[in-house]
Amino acid sequence: MPQEEKTTMVRPDRQDDRYDAQRIEAKWFERWQQDPSLYAAEPHSTKPKYYVLEMLPYPSGVLHMGHVRNYAIGDALARYMWMSGYNVLHPMGWDSFGLPAENAAIANNTPPREWTLRNIASMKAQMNRLGFGYDWSREVTTCLPDYYRWNQWFFLKLYEKGLAYRKKSKVNWCPKCATVLANEQVVGGRCWRHEDTLVEQRELEQWFLRITQYADELLRDLDKLGEWPEKVRTMQRNWIGRSEGTLVDFKLDGAADSPESTITVFTTRVDTIYGATSIQLAPQHPLVARLTKNNDPLRTQIDELIAEQRKAKEIGDIGEIEKHGVNTHHFAVNPYNGERIPIWVANYILMDYGTGAIMSVPAHDERDYEFAKKYRLKVKVVIVPPTLDPEETSVEPVLPFITMDGMLVNSGPFSGILSTEAIPKMSEYAAQKGFGKATVTFRLKDWGVSRQRYWGTPIPMLYCEKDGIVPVPEKDLPVILPENVDITLTGGSPLGRVPEFVNATCPKCGGPARRETDTMDTFVDSSWYFYRYTDARDDHAPFNPKTAAYWFPIDQYIGGVEHAILHLIYSRFWTKFMRDMGLVKHDEPVERLFTQGMIIKGGAKMSKSLGNIVSPDEMIARYGADSTRMYTLFATAPDRELDWQDEGVEGVQRFLGRVYRFVARNTPVETQLTAPREVSPEARKIQRKLHQTIKRVSDDFQGRWHFNTSIAAIMELVNELYTVEERVARAPSPAELLPAQLLFEVQRDLVLLLAPFAPHLAAELWEMLGEKGSLVRAPWPKYDPALAKEDEIEIPVQINGKLRGLIVVPADSSQQVIQERALSDPKIKAAIADKQIAKVIVVPGKLANIVVR
Repeated sequence: MPQEEKTTMVRPDRQDDRYDAQRIEAKWFERWQQDPSLYAAEPHSTKPKYYVLEMLPYPSGVLHMGHVRNYAIGDALARYMWMSGYNVLHPMGWDSFGLPAENAAIANNTPPREWTLRNIASMKAQMNRLGFGYDWSREVTTCLPDYYRWNQWFFLKLYEKGLAYRKKSKVNWCPKCATVLANEQVVGGRCWRHEDTLVEQRELEQWFLRITQYADELLRDLDKLGEWPEKVRTMQRNWIGRSEGTLVDFKLDGAADSPESTITVFTTRVDTIYGATSIQLAPQHPLVARLTKNNDPLRTQIDELIAEQRKAKEIGDIGEIEKHGVNTHHFAVNPYNGERIPIWVANYILMDYGTGAIMSVPAHDERDYEFAKKYRLKVKVVIVPPTLDPEETSVEPVLPFITMDGMLVNSGPFSGILSTEAIPKMSEYAAQKGFGKATVTFRLKDWGVSRQRYWGTPIPMLYCEKDGIVPVPEKDLPVILPENVDITLTGGSPLGRVPEFVNATCPKCGGPARRETDTMDTFVDSSWYFYRYTDARDDHAPFNPKTAAYWFPIDQYIGGVEHAILHLIYSRFWTKFMRDMGLVKHDEPVERLFTQGMIIKGGAKMSKSLGNIVSPDEMIARYGADSTRMYTLFATAPDRELDWQDEGVEGVQRFLGRVYRFVARNTPVETQLTAPREVSPEARKIQRKLHQTIKRVSDDFQGRWHFNTSIAAIMELVNELYTVEERVARAPSPAELLPAQLLFEVQRDLVLLLAPFAPHLAAELWEMLGEKGSLVRAPWPKYDPALAKEDEIEIPVQINGKLRGLIVVPADSSQQVIQERALSDPKIKAAIADKQIAKVIVVPGKLANIVVR
């Protein structure tokens, strides 16, 4: 602590010492609104950079407490980093295209643009009222042409590189939305937005992005993301679903040799192929239609399997389906041994996984074994436990025998070798003979981005009778989304009913052309928005590569775990594509990811449909913005579920009132303060508690993010201040026990510690203490290990490992001193009086254990 330092302060006038959150917050709201540069990132700074970002919201109308929790975490971190001397980028924007706007337009007879922009204004006002420190000069609104123009530009670049293409495909169709859904948007067989609506399968011409071209890299680079939650990385690994195996062609017996009569299966266990006793097809496999062409009874049975599949998808886990199959009474030929094996159609085989066909090896696969037993299919053992003696008879395994640690039998020239050796040899054999090859497959499918709805980015493609598919020239971007469109949820895209939009001129031949009427999946908008924040007003490019290179990767990204697959995989893919374009040099957009826990009330996640939403506006009106946002950080660790309790917000408000009253009572008034040369025990106690609190809060910001314990530590400090204040008030010489300069410094550091959590009150107290300048840029308090060190500590004393007493010793006591104090303690002496001491074990600062006989 500096000595003989003099400070002059002036205490502002106040009517009383009552904490009036509404008055204080209204005052600072007005001041902050008048200073647009308050939270602005510095364009040319020598400070270290820090990019902290919360996932941008969909402007549904109003904020809910889930939003508040997410943004309170990010805002606290941003304020801490500003105060720690960083050049901080903390922006906000709006993921503002999407189906809910169309639904609202129909329900409220309001154009989607008007509905969306009105909601944005409302939510932005709420954010400002809560005191969130955003650099609004970088605001991004994805439904405006200055943003979606670059969606279209990226689409053209993807098309140029062969990464955007059009094909006919079976798609998930929501009848209520009248649009295509991604696989990830189908939950339990139902639309993710209409939980009562079953999703149908339809075949449509769709635009796709070739994300599978990056599948290997997306999987491999997960190892670079050590600062991401392991849960999220695991979810992504499982979704990408890389499998190494072999493609093998089985021929339809008796059919002419042609691609139409070839059944290609993918297997990870080609070593078991001599044990294949049937081929099983997905009900939607192209060959099934051929095999049932003139067989109506068989077709009826297949339709029943499809219905069972659909029902299983509705439940949500097709892996748990009761397995049913139908014998087609056709056969396929195993290319390895020439055996004819029956072709079945099974309800648990999916067309969108692998090739839609499997070879069934009942002896060595649990699922196949179950199916074979049900339908009395042949079971043939081809893998056995390995033997040490080549002449020893193999032991018949317990079926199904699925381990890779086995030896091949009954497998022609491959018998007698281990499975791990057989797989590459048998794959190579298939390649040499021309009926197969080693390959890698992925569960990840190409990203279907076509949507048959109005409120989205128009896909910048044209259809010309002469030239086919023609990209819109870059100079003609953006393709503007027309306004005042009649929106219905039937008949495909509403844009198809707008002649002035549909009818266009082909840029190649000059003849008539038709515009694409599908719009882009809104996950395109959110796949790169955080790059636009770095250069949000650029009219010549999506962003400036040099500016992005300074800010990226994002130092801390905060959002819900529900985005682990959809948004985060897509954004990683987009970054890798931009890297290959030369726009960025890094491989991954996000260095650290934090997924906050959801807020629940009454045992369920807050939801409009459940009617258990808590309005931030109501909480702010009753308790103030600081109490509302601080409660979301204090109630529990931010990665855990928060069980909402209004009483908890009230409790935080009472605490903030205690802080306000303490500072109001103890702020010096026009006094010259001199730091004392020596401090009393009471003052020393306050010093120690202060620096211990600084360390705990600083450590939490730098590591665990247990802001609940940070706030609890501040509360303990305030309790200590109240205790000492009462003691000092009764002392004959109060200034000697707690010098004014020390009290001022403690209050000053207390305000700094409080600033990330309750910014309005902190700003008010900062001014009350006579400080000038913005609290946002005030230096974070420094932790002094010497001042935080305890003078004395309690040491537990054990006898033969059982706690028998406590001793108080100087904090830096040696083993010898602790041992002497322990052995001389009256209680311990009495307990060992008639016993022989074998040894004394002392762990300095921790414990003493006396071993006696």
